[in-house]
Amino acid sequence: MILEKKMITTALQPEKTVLVGVVCSKEDEERIGEYLDELAFLVDTAGGLVMERFTQKLSMKDPKTFVGIGKLNEIAQYVKEAAIDVVIFDDELTPSQIRNIEKGLECKILDRNNLILDIFARRARTSHAKTQVELAQYEYLLPRLTRMWTHLSKQKGGIGMKGPGEKEIETDRRVIRDRITLLKNKLKLIDKQKATQRKHRGKLVRVALVGYTNVGKSTLMNLLSKSDVLAEDKLFATLDTTVRKVVIENLPLLLSDTVGFIRKLPHSLIESFKSTLDEVREADILLLIADVSHPDFEAQVHTVNQTLTEIGAADKPTILVFNKIDRYTYVPREEDDLGPALPEHMSLDALERTWMARENPDHTVFISALQRRHIDLLRTKLYGMAAEIHAKRFPYDDFLYQRYDDIVGAEEHTEA
Repeated sequence: MILEKKMITTALQPEKTVLVGVVCSKEDEERIGEYLDELAFLVDTAGGLVMERFTQKLSMKDPKTFVGIGKLNEIAQYVKEAAIDVVIFDDELTPSQIRNIEKGLECKILDRNNLILDIFARRARTSHAKTQVELAQYEYLLPRLTRMWTHLSKQKGGIGMKGPGEKEIETDRRVIRDRITLLKNKLKLIDKQKATQRKHRGKLVRVALVGYTNVGKSTLMNLLSKSDVLAEDKLFATLDTTVRKVVIENLPLLLSDTVGFIRKLPHSLIESFKSTLDEVREADILLLIADVSHPDFEAQVHTVNQTLTEIGAADKPTILVFNKIDRYTYVPREEDDLGPALPEHMSLDALERTWMARENPDHTVFISALQRRHIDLLRTKLYGMAAEIHAKRFPYDDFLYQRYDDIVGAEEHTEA
């Protein structure tokens, strides 16, 4: 008798999730829909499966349950009928809100910040990144010490369950604060080591790639530096700063790829990733990358500029790079549409003549990193800006001056 061997599948099934958002008086449903689209992308990055979305119009978020009692009961009924594992709210929840919502829904509750922290924990690879994320997690969880502490160990999986890494999570606040102090001291040592590394790079012009997450920074980094930085269609694919030497014409540069920004990025993460963001603060030039194919790319650029202001890097020379022109879709406007013109209602040529190009035409470029379109134009603009900085640092570099004058003269002749 021959026994047939059956394949046993050990892969975990993706957790079924529900998304919840509130439309306040100063927001519209379309914008909340875009926010929930982004939240769904975060869930997909974390390995979850979005089953349903719930939104509610309120003058302000309920301080006890975030949404109204009626909406909470509606969500609870769906959670029970569809066997939902996780309910995720598109905003930061207070400790009291989490407790009240847990009682009403009787399932795992996460907010946007918790989800982002979980993704960072999954993406962290180096000791530096893991330390930064662990510190951010503890600072987020400290005011939320509840009975769920036992769920935060590595013993259990699932979205939001990638804990800071302790084998046994202590419930004593003093122990947690001691751990936070230890991690901060560890990061101070790492910061000093990183600062020393940056000093040893000499006076080379430093260029940092910045932008919203998943706009193609790593792809452009690979293209310009001929390196193999991880680039994939997921949020926060890059956590650790990668620095590569790039030579454009005769000019050597240091190009760094940094962590992507996102709307409502947890403040604890900004503080924890201080040494990583120092690459941006100390850069000479910023390449601000935007995904021109995204329907809300203008808001994404605004978010990046806000974050740059928070870390003190908003006044640096910047080249605005609109990437993914290969994905841009032109949607002709209907004749009876009297509403404001949206970016997708313009052709790509018309879009290039809007505020983006008019505001700073010499430092704006539309490219496709994937298809390598207009990359030479980007290199030329970057060379011109970097050569000017290099010439101030090395005033006797006659060969560089000659090459810089040739390029600038050729551009002026073309414009004339």
